[in-house]
Amino acid sequence: MTDHTLRPTPSDTPIKGRIAGAPISWGVCEVPNWGYQLTPQRVLAEMQEVGLSATELGPDGFLPADPQEMAAVLARHHLTAVGGFTPVLMHQSGHDPLPEISRILSGYDATHAEVLVLSAVSGLDGYDTRPILDEAGWKRLLDNLDRITRLASEHGVRAVLHPHVGTMIESGPEVQRVLEGSSIALCLDTGHLLIGGTDPAELTRQSPDRIAHTHLKDVDSSIADKVRAGRLTYTEGVIEGMYRPLGTGDVDFGSIVGTLQGNGYSGWYTLEQDTILTEEPQGEGPIHDVRISADHVRDLLARSSAPTPG
Repeated sequence: MTDHTLRPTPSDTPIKGRIAGAPISWGVCEVPNWGYQLTPQRVLAEMQEVGLSATELGPDGFLPADPQEMAAVLARHHLTAVGGFTPVLMHQSGHDPLPEISRILSGYDATHAEVLVLSAVSGLDGYDTRPILDEAGWKRLLDNLDRITRLASEHGVRAVLHPHVGTMIESGPEVQRVLEGSSIALCLDTGHLLIGGTDPAELTRQSPDRIAHTHLKDVDSSIADKVRAGRLTYTEGVIEGMYRPLGTGDVDFGSIVGTLQGNGYSGWYTLEQDTILTEEPQGEGPIHDVRISADHVRDLLARSSAPTPG
């Protein structure tokens, strides 16, 4: 019998236990030819070294496909599963995304993962180009978001929509159309929102009740401007260092974290600095930036929970 109760959010865990990692911070990505792919053993060991308590699952093939084996691998590294970034085709006629989502959710049952992070992919490889949706495509997409939300809930999982450059939900008006036309919650990805023309701090202030998950990434706005204007592709922007360790770019994390905490946010803070590696790193490699980001979030969370002087 399926338990229809949503799995508890980590609100009762210590603040430091609410910070998760994402394999993309180590260059592990589902996009073909993205770059050099580090082993799961190194990535998970370094997550543990930095003091993260959970990880998103990464692309197919990163962790074992068998749910029990996946759970065992995570347990060996003292990590729990947050859930995973899940690219899904939701706007094309004749394509039903639910069978694939059902397969993915069966793996969530064994690992106790709690968040299904959806991106509305274009149907093309990568994130450098995308088609324009017509009204029929919009209706299919919004209907499928609600269908997936209901199916996930039956597994005790929260589905969230991840606005993402190069997908069907990228720009500010597209995000607003999802908020108005669907019941799905949002993954607040601070980098993709900013690149797509949405101020993530302002969106947090406007719709804190719709945010159920976060991807925290800092952005060099000068490079993001070139991507937004079409002078660089998304991939070229990543290669040029568009994403920065938290606190070293142009995103207002103090406002975002303060607003979320002030509105009772109980979800995960996932560190996600999209990275492309050309070869196996020499020296510290990606863990250097992840450590900076983790320390910055811990500091912001500690400040937000400190009592106000009276």
